[in-house]
Formats: sequence, C-alpha cells, structure tokens
Amino acid sequence: MKLNQCKYCGAMFKSPYTSVVCNQCKELDDILFSRIEEYLKKFPNSNAIQIADGLEIPTFEVVRFIDEGRLQFSKGKFERLK
Repeated sequence: MKLNQCKYCGAMFKSPYTSVVCNQCKELDDILFSRIEEYLKKFPNSNAIQIADGLEIPTFEVVRFIDEGRLQFSKGKFERLK
C-alpha cells in the first residue's frame, strides 16, 4: 500500500496505487473532469492551456488528467479560440 496525500483536503490515505485524490474528494475531481469534457465538446481542438484558461483552472489539472490516461492527445488542426 502506498501512502498518498489528497490534493483537495490534505488528508493522508493508503491506496494500492499512487493517487492524488481521496475517496471522499473523488466527487470534486469527477466534477472538474466533467467540466473539461463539456469544454472539449464545445471546443474540440483545444490544447491544455486553452482549456485551463477557458475554465479558469491551473494547467497542471488538465495535464494530470492526461497523465492519468483520462484525457488523450489527438492529432488534428488547432484553431485560435475567440
């Protein structure tokens, strides 16, 4: 078991894998991911910086979802958002 610290509440918890969110704060994390999904539906060619700026969240949050495999890179054409 690995000892982890929740990024939302700061609680220490054990998990069989490295995690940044405890079970109690998982809902907050899922809400953030849902917001990112909705943004990508509206602006499908957005990069991590554009998503972060559009949702007013830190860029590392978007990158963390990429690192976790919940978001993937897509080869496509990028357009400037208005």
